[in-house]
Amino acid sequence: MFLAWNEIKNNKLRFLLIVGVLTLVSYLVFFLSGLANGLENLNKEAVIKWDADGIILTEESDLTLPQSSLKIEDYNGAGADEYAVLGQFYTIATAGDNKANISLFGIREDEFIMPKVTEGKVFKGSGEVIADDTLKNEGFEIGDELQLSATDETLTITGFTDNARFNAAPVLYGSLETLQKVRFGESTENMKDRINGFVIRTDNLEEVEVDDSFQVIATQDLIENMPGYSEQSMTLSFMIYFLFIISAVILAIFLYVLTIQKISIFGVMKAQGISSGYLAKSVIAQTFLLAVAGVIIGFIFTILTGAFLPAAVPVAFNYVDMLVYGAVLVLVSILGALFSIQTIVKIDPLKAIGANVWHC
Repeated sequence: MFLAWNEIKNNKLRFLLIVGVLTLVSYLVFFLSGLANGLENLNKEAVIKWDADGIILTEESDLTLPQSSLKIEDYNGAGADEYAVLGQFYTIATAGDNKANISLFGIREDEFIMPKVTEGKVFKGSGEVIADDTLKNEGFEIGDELQLSATDETLTITGFTDNARFNAAPVLYGSLETLQKVRFGESTENMKDRINGFVIRTDNLEEVEVDDSFQVIATQDLIENMPGYSEQSMTLSFMIYFLFIISAVILAIFLYVLTIQKISIFGVMKAQGISSGYLAKSVIAQTFLLAVAGVIIGFIFTILTGAFLPAAVPVAFNYVDMLVYGAVLVLVSILGALFSIQTIVKIDPLKAIGANVWHC
């Protein structure tokens, strides 16, 4: 460690460049992990808010809520501790100059998926809704009358709730009657018992009894089958994994070049009786110090960046994930240093010193 630290102090600029590269790589890894978490939350916030174990959909729904269509009487709660009916419909809501894609949830006020109101009051009559509070950032307010696309029905915001986005769209919670009027218009009377699924709480999904034309799936399966969710997560994850590889390669190149430049010095040290193992430990210690410094600085820059980002940027930092990614970056950096260690082990003191004398 003494040799590693002493060399860093005597060659500050050279090693600052290495730390700078590691800082940029770790900053990008941490930011991408935050972006991945933020985008995942955009899709699943409303589902997580249910605090449910599964959902009943039709077999033909392809595990997606909008494609499922059931009747309220299709399930009586057999095998579940609790269940709640849910209707869902995508539309565009407009209030003055404000416009947003929204997901309208039709629910019963006395069931467990009813959200907690953080501002305003709960919906009472037909046409009243509780809105996800991200709509406030887009200019929507309590009392706004929302004009909906493809229908003459209007909705009135009576309150706001938090953490309620479904497949990247802010959720509006209203009564089943409100949903049916928006979705079916004048034919509401004939379609009033139509919903999209039953949200269930149970210790064992296999005990839930449904007809053969229905299926019981875990809420995580519902999330993973949302359009674009898996592809988006895999893309960002692969970017992070490639950054780990890039980090190892960059550091390996830097350290290898530095090692080549110091072959004669290592040769002299070996001739004086210093073992290859000691020199190898010095390189590993040096790499560890540089990697830790780069990761810590990158972490600080990431947190500072997150503090100044606008609310529209979907970034959510998970500090446990960031700690794991930081440890992996340090580990792959040390692995990248193995090429330099291999070169040090192969150094012949006589040849190295002779080459240096000949060069002089």
